[in-house]
Amino acid sequence: MKLDQFLKWQGWVATGGEAKQLIQSGQVFVNGSVETRRGRHLSSGNRVRLGTDEAVFVGNASTGP
Repeated sequence: MKLDQFLKWQGWVATGGEAKQLIQSGQVFVNGSVETRRGRHLSSGNRVRLGTDEAVFVGNASTGP
């Protein structure tokens, strides 16, 4: 799953445009590092954080902290 799709799937953003803006402005972290590529493919176990929200990508599903 791509990072922008994951943000929408989590319900953290309403649109792809909103996801793109947040990612490109450096507000999204993957495994503790800023990620600015909205097309970044997530692997199982990747931790994604936006503000105070954090989730772990697990294949086609995720779980919160």
